[in-house]
Amino acid sequence: MTSKKISCGVLGALALSVVLISGSGASATAANSPELSSAGVTTWIVPQTQQGGNYWTAERMKAATPGDALVANRSSAAVKAAQSQPVTAGKSVSVPGQPAAKKAIPAATQESTVSHIGKVFFTLGGTDYVCSGNAIAATNRSTVATAGHCVNEGPGAFATRWVFVPAYQNGTAPYGQWTATALTAPTRWTSGGDISYDTGFARVAPVNGTYLSNIVGASGVSFNQARGLTYKAFGYPAAAPFTGATLQSCSGTAQPDPYGQSQSQGIPCDMTGGSSGGPWFIGSSSGGSQNSVNSFGYTSVPNTMFGPYWGSVIQSTYSSAAA
Repeated sequence: MTSKKISCGVLGALALSVVLISGSGASATAANSPELSSAGVTTWIVPQTQQGGNYWTAERMKAATPGDALVANRSSAAVKAAQSQPVTAGKSVSVPGQPAAKKAIPAATQESTVSHIGKVFFTLGGTDYVCSGNAIAATNRSTVATAGHCVNEGPGAFATRWVFVPAYQNGTAPYGQWTATALTAPTRWTSGGDISYDTGFARVAPVNGTYLSNIVGASGVSFNQARGLTYKAFGYPAAAPFTGATLQSCSGTAQPDPYGQSQSQGIPCDMTGGSSGGPWFIGSSSGGSQNSVNSFGYTSVPNTMFGPYWGSVIQSTYSSAAA
């Protein structure tokens, strides 16, 4: 196969030679090594000293680097080495969404934001990053879905200072900041950097004694679905020509990875870096069931966003995070 660059196309980057970001090598990994690992799932319990706290000011949010940089500069050889076998698909499963306990859509933003979709901010290797995420149905009513590279280097250290800001718009945080207390991702991502499993989940702490989904609601989730479905994807692209200030969306029918370097699917989309981790909903609205996340793009396949297939491994990861 001829070498094809995956770089700043859709998400900004995936140009293919595993280059860890500054300060994120062995010493950083040892400093926040995973606490729990079982059945292909790795969970890191975030120490209180490494939680978000009051770190994320409006200025730091604005200056954060789009998270697609974390999957930049990978060589085609490295991707082939980590290339997954066909993703295991079990019985089709759908978990219904959870309505908010009270309708709390801020009047100033209700036409242009979705209460359960927001921005994700975190630190890795001393650099502040921004991604997108979505509150999803969970027993703990406190789970956010995002990309694997927005919780863990893949392979390498887990993120610190991880917070979710639902319904972010133009620097505002109408529902506040929700701090992660645990981060979970497939071991195929945390240990091997396999892009086919680029999905992560965060459990966030209650705010003023109230759980996340009670305030903003939560999307249903589906696993082991048919390929080639029609999706609507959302995110906060921050790289040009976007600014990261507002929520954007794309719609289209999923197609397989044209190079066979992943089990991911692509939809027509021109969103850039910062939209990493944003949700893919089956159907044509944010009211559908989430079934993937924004992951990467190829420069040689312009205006196409790829997202991982949510099979049995990601279903198990979700179950661990949502318990």
